[in-house]
Amino acid sequence: MIIVTTDNVSNYQVTETIGYVKGSTVQSKNIGRDILAGLKNIVGGEIKEYTEMMDDARKIAVARMVRDAEEKGANAIVGFRLVSSAIASNASEIVAYGTGVKVVNS
Repeated sequence: MIIVTTDNVSNYQVTETIGYVKGSTVQSKNIGRDILAGLKNIVGGEIKEYTEMMDDARKIAVARMVRDAEEKGANAIVGFRLVSSAIASNASEIVAYGTGVKVVNS
């Protein structure tokens, strides 16, 4: 699956626009990460446990978006974006979305 943030794929021609495709996941913190985060807040620095959690969440959301695009018949996604939001005091949602298209090498 070709995924780009642009509206076009270099050296490819869009032959069909499939439409909106997306994938999402909600991740919650766990007590172990919260304790480490609390310690980091005192001494400062990156909270690597949260960085890893959000990286995993992005991978899951993108994989689900790709599956959605494939199920709809797309072989590329243009206009790719990632959005995150807090949906509860201890949970964040990651949404990956874009436009599914069919492309051919030109």
